[in-house]
Amino acid sequence: MKRQIASFVASALTLAGLACLSTPAAAQDKGGDKVNQVIVYGDDPCPESSDGTITVCARLDESERYRIPEGLRHSDDPANQSWTDRVRSYETVGDFGALSCTPVGAGGDLGCTQKLIDAAYAEKRTGSSVRFKQLIEEERAKRLSKIDEEAAETQSRVEEIEKEYLERQRRAQEEQTPDEKDASEAPLPKPDDNQ
Repeated sequence: MKRQIASFVASALTLAGLACLSTPAAAQDKGGDKVNQVIVYGDDPCPESSDGTITVCARLDESERYRIPEGLRHSDDPANQSWTDRVRSYETVGDFGALSCTPVGAGGDLGCTQKLIDAAYAEKRTGSSVRFKQLIEEERAKRLSKIDEEAAETQSRVEEIEKEYLERQRRAQEEQTPDEKDASEAPLPKPDDNQ
């Protein structure tokens, strides 16, 4: 009996856990525009954006078409290390103590944060020249400008239709016979106060 209760509780907890895990995935379906990021080379045309998808093209030089991507061209293999880097590594052989990011000496661990920051800035400087975030923002701005233009065109069409409608009404009133004009312009009878 206790085993049946324990297995029931375990299965109920498992189902509850699975239900909680699927909630973020369901929320992602309600996101904004889909973004298609494409790299094109030389004078190749950029694919057109569709209604539900923003297509962002990063244009690279034609000479990059058949090359290894820039992020994969460099290797940390010691055989590929330049003499300048080897000499520089010998300059720091005896570097220990405060702000050195070594386990040796007092305060040696204090330089590790600075070393991480320097590495992050170096990676940012030598990173890929393709910045999709900026391209996506530019594409969204283009879409919004088109929306404003379309709204202005629609507004002008509506105003033209309203003018035509009012002109037709005016012509229809001018074409009415004098009896119809008198009937339409006559005041409505007032209700009796006795009723």
